[in-house]
Amino acid sequence: MQYYDYYSYRPGYMYPMMPHDQYMMTPRDQYSYPYNLPMALQLIRQAVAGEREDEMFYDYLLNTAPSEEDKNIIRGIRDDEKKHFGLFRQIYYELTGQMIPPPPKTEFTKPKSYCMGLKRALKGELGAVEKYRKILFALQERRQINILTEIITDELRHGNLYNLLYSKNECYEEELEKEKEEKED
Repeated sequence: MQYYDYYSYRPGYMYPMMPHDQYMMTPRDQYSYPYNLPMALQLIRQAVAGEREDEMFYDYLLNTAPSEEDKNIIRGIRDDEKKHFGLFRQIYYELTGQMIPPPPKTEFTKPKSYCMGLKRALKGELGAVEKYRKILFALQERRQINILTEIITDELRHGNLYNLLYSKNECYEEELEKEKEEKED
């Protein structure tokens, strides 16, 4: 079996390279350090910039939650998110030697209902996982990688908890009723 027909070796590299494929990413992609570091720093700044709006959003969900069980779940998520903001600030400082400025005052758009807020929160958690994964790809220090892994797994858990609240409160039924009303109008 001859592997040299399938793999090619690049000078200066100790690993085999697959033949060029138009669908393969170039070495300067989201997986390649240090090329992905500027994007990761920008994503950290964006994550922290949304801190104030997130705070107002959690206050809204807590004030409209129909049960104490819902409120306890949302409080736990909110507390995790506050911890995440601090951890992101710490990682940013370790990577750049600079502090992220405090987030500016921002406008908050209230969801139309508690259920719409839960849906927005669920989508937000899943979107955060995609962004945070890109940050993870740019990290080199084991401690920072562990921190990001914790944040990402927290976000996945939060998504599951929002899904639980969405189901528990029969939010899908509410959406179907609204769609039905819109069709009748």
